[in-house]
This record gives sequence, structure tokens and C-alpha cells, in this order.
Amino acid sequence: MRVQIRAPERHGALNTLEAMRGAAFFDLDKTLIEGSSAIHFGRAAYRAGMMSRRQLARDLWANLRFRMSGSTDEGTEELKARVLESIAGLRVVDLARLSPDVLAGVLPRVYPQMLAEAYGHQDAGRPVYIVTAASQELAEMLAHVLGFDGGIGFRSEVRDGRYTGRSAGPFTYRSGKAEAIRQIAERDGIDLPESYAYSDSESDLPMLQAVGHPVAVNPDDELRDVARREGWRVIHFDRLRRRLRIAAAAGAFAAAGGGGGYVAARLRPGQRRSSLRRLLVR
Repeated sequence: MRVQIRAPERHGALNTLEAMRGAAFFDLDKTLIEGSSAIHFGRAAYRAGMMSRRQLARDLWANLRFRMSGSTDEGTEELKARVLESIAGLRVVDLARLSPDVLAGVLPRVYPQMLAEAYGHQDAGRPVYIVTAASQELAEMLAHVLGFDGGIGFRSEVRDGRYTGRSAGPFTYRSGKAEAIRQIAERDGIDLPESYAYSDSESDLPMLQAVGHPVAVNPDDELRDVARREGWRVIHFDRLRRRLRIAAAAGAFAAAGGGGGYVAARLRPGQRRSSLRRLLVR
């Protein structure tokens, strides 16, 4: 990969003399942005009439539960199947038309600290990619809007302008993210030992371990322990607010009745409807 070499300069913790053939890979949810992009996609789909209120509550709860409890091979396959099933038969153009609504929810939650980090890599000559379990279309759209060099997401098969409900590439979660960036590295001539990767979660350890410069961003307990043991760079900011928002979201999802069990059962019907309405329109 040919990269124009610029005059040496310092940009935060990044050194222009380092890794001119490397790249930088950024996880999306809770690393580049606060919270989950799936929430904003779900709201946009609901408003467009592509899913019912019950489907939205169920999917948001399942997404939150999956992220909070971690994953197993069985759980990962279940999530993959659910994502593919949810878009099977839909027109590609109809999902693309959700973009303004999705962006309206996601962009205000982009961490400025991480944008500065990403732009520092670009100024040092390294291409910057978003890597996410969200759709390839969302990854590419956000990469374009943020001025990044590319997006790597979950590819779904398309025939005759509609999604078939089958995958067209690795599920970009856990080992799938590492597989995806290796494919990009081979395609674009990127030297992974000279590259950087950023994530908040131990689920992204395969991606972090695939590069020479892993960085933990507001890490969960498991990733923090690994980062300390391995001597990885750790970025801390806004940790308290992020935890409070996750706790608030968990309560809202439970109140919505999407698998909330005890909490939802204890709420009166009017309270459940009110809680879900606040979740949808916020």
C-alpha cells in the first residue's frame, strides 16, 4: 500500500515515524461511539414501519443481554441468525433510506477523543477503518461521514436488490473481526504487526491480538486485566457516565417488556407502555 510520507510530527501519543505501512482499526459500539448503534437502527426501522413495537423491544433486549453477558459459540450463531432473519426479503434501497434517521441518533454520540485519535493516525499516514458487527452498509456510511478510509461490517447476501437472509462473509464478531481485518490487510497491503486496534471489550481480543499495537478504550474488567498484564496502552474517559447510561438502558429495556422478566412483570401495563414510548422517541 503506497502512502505519502509527511514531515515528522507528534500527534498525541502517535508518532509519524512509526508504522507507515500500518493501519488503525476502531470498534464501533462503546469505543468510537457511546452506546450501541443497533438501538438507533432499530428505532429508525420501527419509525419506517419495518418492524413492530414488540419486535423492536425483543431485539433491543436481546442485543443488550448479548453485550452484557458476553458470548458463546451458540450465542454468537443465534445472534447472527437473528440479524439475517430480520432483514431477509427487505430491499437494499429501503434500508439505505433509513440512513438519515440512523445518523441522527449515532453522530451525537461519537466520542471526540476517539475522532482525534483516528485523525491522528490519518495525519501520520495510516488508513483508518471502522470494524463492527453491525452491517457493512452502516460501517461504510459512518466511515464516509466521519472521513475515515473504510468500514468493515457484517456482509449480507443480496440478490435482485433484496437481502436473501444469508451471510456473504465472516460474522464480524469475536474471531470474525480478526478474520475480516486479515482479509482487508491482504487486499490493501497492510502490515498488521505495524497496525493499531481499539476496543472496549474482551470480545474483541482476537482483533486486538491480531495487530502490533492494541489499545483498550474504557475497557471492561476482563479487557482491563489483559491490557495491564500485556502492557497495552489504555485510554480512560467518561467512564462513569457510560456505566450510568448502560444501567439506565438496561432498566428501560426491562421495562419495555422485551424479555425483562421480573422487572417488566412488576410494572403495570400503563407503565410498560410509557417506558417503551420514551425509549422509542428519545
